[in-house]
This record gives sequence, C-alpha cells and structure tokens, in this order.
Amino acid sequence: MFPYVAFPRSNVCFPLGLLLWLLCVSSSLLGQRPVPYMDSNRDSGFAQIDFAQLYRNQQAWDDAERDKSRQSLVESGSVSALDLRAPAKAIKQFNHGATELRAQRPKGAIPYFEKAVALYPEFVSAHIGLGMAYFDEKDNRAKDEFKSATLLDDQFPLGFLNLGVVQLLSHDYANAEFNLQKSADLSPSDAKSLMLLAYTQNRTHHYDQSLQTAQRVHALDHKGMARVHYIAMASALSLQKFPRAESELNLFLAEDPTNPLAPIARQRMDALREHDASSEPISGPSSITALHTFPNSEYLRAELGTVENTEAAGCSHCVSQPEPILISSNTFAREGSITLADTRRTHDLFTIRSAVDETALFFSVSRHGHMVNDLSVSDLEVRDDNKAPERILEFIPQSQLPLRLGLLVDTSDSVENRAPFEKQAARKFLQQMITGQSDLAFIAGFNSSVSVAQDFTADSNALADGVDKVGNRGTSTSIFDAIEYGCWKLAAYPDEDRVAKVLVVLTDGEDNSSHRSLKQIIEFAEDAGVTVYTVNTGIDLDTQTDAARILKTIAEGTGGEAIFPENLRDLDRYLSKLPELIRGRYLIAYKPAHFVPDGKYRSVQISAAKDGKRLQVRARRGYYARFADQ
Repeated sequence: MFPYVAFPRSNVCFPLGLLLWLLCVSSSLLGQRPVPYMDSNRDSGFAQIDFAQLYRNQQAWDDAERDKSRQSLVESGSVSALDLRAPAKAIKQFNHGATELRAQRPKGAIPYFEKAVALYPEFVSAHIGLGMAYFDEKDNRAKDEFKSATLLDDQFPLGFLNLGVVQLLSHDYANAEFNLQKSADLSPSDAKSLMLLAYTQNRTHHYDQSLQTAQRVHALDHKGMARVHYIAMASALSLQKFPRAESELNLFLAEDPTNPLAPIARQRMDALREHDASSEPISGPSSITALHTFPNSEYLRAELGTVENTEAAGCSHCVSQPEPILISSNTFAREGSITLADTRRTHDLFTIRSAVDETALFFSVSRHGHMVNDLSVSDLEVRDDNKAPERILEFIPQSQLPLRLGLLVDTSDSVENRAPFEKQAARKFLQQMITGQSDLAFIAGFNSSVSVAQDFTADSNALADGVDKVGNRGTSTSIFDAIEYGCWKLAAYPDEDRVAKVLVVLTDGEDNSSHRSLKQIIEFAEDAGVTVYTVNTGIDLDTQTDAARILKTIAEGTGGEAIFPENLRDLDRYLSKLPELIRGRYLIAYKPAHFVPDGKYRSVQISAAKDGKRLQVRARRGYYARFADQ
C-alpha cells in the first residue's frame, strides 16, 4: 500500500508509510503502535463512526436527544455536522468503502466513496475516505479530496490534518504548518496532531513555536510519544539552547529507553556533555497441548493475494511517492560521523545517512542445499534493470562484517504452550550468532504490541536473560507490525561502516491485528536493508496453510528463508542451522548503469556458476530508485 523510495545506497529516506508512523500520524514521531489518520487499516480515524448505526439511532431518538447526541459528536471532532445530513443511500456506500479500507483494499474502496460523494457532495467523511484510498493508490487526487473536506467544513480537524500531512510530504512546509496548526486549534488535546505540528514548525525554522508545541504535548497524556522530545532537542539546538536540548534528550531516553533512535540520542547526549566540558562551539552535521489456532483465514489469504497480484503484474510501472522527510535512511549508505548539527543544518538531526547512487545487497548461494562459501566476483553475473552494473564496488563474505541482529518472539496466546521450547531454542541460537564485540543483538516479544526485553548488546548473558524476560501474553497477534518495528530498529542503529542487518522471527504466522499489510512490511524490509528469517512455531505442520505461506512470503520477499521444524521439540536443532545460512551470505555493492533518480522500480537478478555448474541464488528482487532532489 505504501510506496517505497530507495534501496541500499540509492536513497536517504524510508517509505511514506513510515513517515506517517514516525511523525505521529501513527503514534508519534517515532512511534511503535500505529493509529494512523491516512492509513486504510482497521483503526483509521475517519471510520470510527458507524454511520449506518448512527442513522438508525437518529431515527429512534426524540428530537432533544438527537440534537444533543449530534452536538456531542460534532464537538468531539468525531464527525462533521454535514455528515449527519447524509442520506441513507450515501451512508450505505460510505460504509462499504470503509469496510474495504479496513480490509486494506483501497482500490475496492474508491468506487464506493465516489458514489457516496456523488449522492451527497457535502459528505465530508466520504471525501476524506476517498482521499485516503487515493493516497494508498498513489493517486494525486488525494490532496484535492482533503482540501474539499476543509472547504466544506472548516471546523472539522481531520480534513486539515490529512491535508497538512500531504503538504508536508511534498515539502510544502508553510502550507503544511498552516493546516496542521488549524487542526491543532480545533483539537487542542490531540497529542498526535500536536507532535506532527511541532515537527513541521521545526522544518519551517519556527523553533520557539516548535518548543512550545512540544511542551504542550508533554503536558498531555503522551504515552508512547516520547519522540516529541527528540524534535524539541533539534529545535533547542537550532536556538543554541544547549541545556534545554540536554533536558529534552534526558526526557526522551527516560520515557522510551529502547526506542530505535535511543542509540543516536545517547551519542548526541555525549556530544552535548563534551560541549559543556569544553565550552567550545558545537559544529558538524547526526509439553505441547492442542490449541485451537487459525492457520487459514480470509484475512491471511487476502494479504497473500495482494503480494501475489503485485508480483504477477510486475513492478516495472511502479512509481514511488514524493520524498518523505524522515529521521532515518538507507541501511547501507555510508554515514558521516553523527555529532551535533550546527544551527544552519538542523535538518541533519533528522537524516542519519546521505544519498549515494550505489546499490548494495546481501545474497546467499547454495548447491544441493549446501552453502557455497568460496565464490569470487568472477563467478557472478549481476543485472540491474536488465543492465550490467557500471562497476562493482565491493564484494565481501558477510562473515567479515559486524552483525546487527533482531530476534522477535511471538508471545500471543496462540503460541503460549510452545514458549518454553521457543526460549530454549532462542538462547542456543543467540550463543551461536553473537560471537564478538562487533556483533550486537536485541530481543523483543510481541503480541498486539512490541516489548523490548533486551536492547542492543554483545553480552551473551544479558541476551539469555532477555530471552527469559520475554512475556506479556495477548489475545491478538500483530506480526506485520512487529516486523516493521524490528526492521526500523535495526536500520536506525548508528553504524558508520557496513554491517549486516538480520531479523529472525519466531511465530506461527497467524497475524490477526496488524495495522501494516504483508506487502508493506516486505517493501519496508527491502528499503531498510534488512533480511528476515522466519521460524514456524505453530502446531500445524502443514506448510501449505495460509499462515505458513505468510512466513514463506516474508522470508523469500526479503532475501531470507523460512524454517519449518518437523517437531517443535527439535526447534533448537532447526534454529542451529540459521547461523550458517546467515553468516554464509555475501555482500555485493555496485554502481548501477544508466541510473536515473526517478523513483521507479529497478529489478535485480543475480546468477552464479562455479566449475561450469549453475548455483542457487537467494536474493531480493529489486529496489526503488531515489528521487532527483534527495
């Protein structure tokens, strides 16, 4: 659903969807639980009102009660006053469209919303719903629909919020600030809107206002939104208010110490303290029982369908969205040192790496199921957009690179009785993988949310303890959301040289509550330069279930592999095979021939042969080029 710009070394930014996540359109600037305004997921803000039920209730109530209820809905910002006048036929079309969006089928939602608007042109929520569907389909008409919503009802905050986000994404900062300010004025207790406004004010160099807005967020219930303090830190540095910057960093790290940006924040904290000590000006850029599970479901089948349909159609026509303004960038772009930004380059606080027109990717090579670890570059043939690279820049075995590893463990009820086997296997696996101080790993459990049990460390004892701490049972499972979080955490870690970023996921594949889609998280992992390995921990050993296909699709789509143990009691034996698979890969970096920074999809094919025999290569299929202005 979300377009992605860039592959390793060809862009500075993450995908559009992550911008919304990071900039609080989800949960905060660098959030963990998406509650988006412009997503077509089941929690989309505009769809919270069931207009059909509302319509029936309005008919049943007496006049006084109806008027009171309507006024309450309008004042809460839940619905536009104009929406309450929508005829039943328009409401029916709207509800069909909302159902399609919640099922993450924006193309199917568009005709319904168009009919709703045609039946009742003043249907504000239908315009917003149509804008969301257009947005997900990369249709420029999204902006027009959001603007129509603001013109129809200038007291409904959601229209201004969505319009402001679109303008922010297209670098129209002045108008974005105007509309986000309007949204904040109409909904002064919405911490998420305020956080987005604070970021936009930073981009327009209104640093004092950004600090004031951040302070307003801090005064509200802003659980899960500690990242507003990172924004405030950037604004304080621009004003050379170093004590305030240090205070904001302290708040950020105290409120969310395992946030993906926490390592960067700690580096900046060290730089601030060094500055205080030296008083020199700051310079530079920054036993298993049977359980009732659901390995097959309409939801999982639909998610698989979106990926399979995309692959069948091919991606040669894909065009990415305008450059997102993000706080992180590609995994493999070489970074400069990350110190404090000087006041003329505050935006560097939100850009970790620079854009380089180079492509880098990991791949594995095997023969009859055995890894081939003695390849030379002459054994390879690479085609980027059906052309040989202009030149090969680097070819190296992954075993010579530091490892950044994330281990995600499903803690939902569907895998509860398998937890002891998961933990035992996980401890042995980590002992094999983290072999030196240059390797780092983090461990997190997930159900409907992600909880970091052990942050990045090379300490094997700490990692073992982290595995034991994984818990938090839950009835829902958000696998896709957890993978997105894990990929982002890996990609945001401030490494100055090339590293290998790998995510291992222990789960049964039965996602039932993610905000992100299967297609989104595969694209996200590709853009972040993360390879995902999935390990099935379900009780159903059928590899053809929808859940099993989900695990295969994630792994294969990101260049990894899916592991299916024959018996969960042997999970540690199967996990012990992973280190060889991971360490036995190669990294190749090259300059693409005839590279055009147009945001389009570029396919990649790697073939290998040795001693005249073709070898099996496992790699990603391609990437999105960056845009010219990045």
